[in-house]
Amino acid sequence: MLDGRSYWIVGASEGLGRALAKALDRKGARLILSARSRGRLEELAAELGPARVVPMDVSDANSVAQAVKLAGEVDGLIYCAGFYEPLSVQEWDADAVEAMADVNFNGALRVLGHVAPKMAGSGHGHLVMIGSLAGFSGLPGAIGYGASKAALMHLAENMQADLRGTGLKVQVINPGFIRTRLTEKNRFNMPFIMDPEEAADRVVRAMESRRFSTSFPRLFSWLFRAGRFLPRGLFLRLF
Repeated sequence: MLDGRSYWIVGASEGLGRALAKALDRKGARLILSARSRGRLEELAAELGPARVVPMDVSDANSVAQAVKLAGEVDGLIYCAGFYEPLSVQEWDADAVEAMADVNFNGALRVLGHVAPKMAGSGHGHLVMIGSLAGFSGLPGAIGYGASKAALMHLAENMQADLRGTGLKVQVINPGFIRTRLTEKNRFNMPFIMDPEEAADRVVRAMESRRFSTSFPRLFSWLFRAGRFLPRGLFLRLF
């Protein structure tokens, strides 16, 4: 299913995106790698089969438009760009909160605004949004991050509703904690934390499936999803 198909990974320089590039390369996919850091992308491309580096800043509309031209036609797009700062209301940092909203959600709007309509017109393609278990319910210390991931997950639902039966596949994949330079900022215990390589393998399996939505680790995800139906006080006590 993935062998020989072209995938544009947005957010490929670090963490899950970097591990995902390696996992898809092993599957025989042809990759286009985007992030802000050209150096890190070029280091990654050197470890892969044929892969193109297209630097892009998702917070800059001109950078996105130029990258879209350089990327050209692709079979699939994976939006994996992410920014995270653990912040409570008491610690609110306006610049950091706005950056999370801009990278995690608005950046997806900028990229998809170019790519999704063309794919819809052709009736062919694969759009993958990397959400988060944090997007299912409001959590302590997640000002900016949880809301931006929830918005991205909702966007995926909107697109799936519009594109059913068109031949264009839409998926949202919601991981739990992944051991990256971003989660190193957390000052609390992170249950079921995974290495990026394990998470990437799960993402690839989800992409190969017919499911619209995949959340993992499974047991941990049940708690987040059930949180929408539990009394709010009980859910917060659990955390």
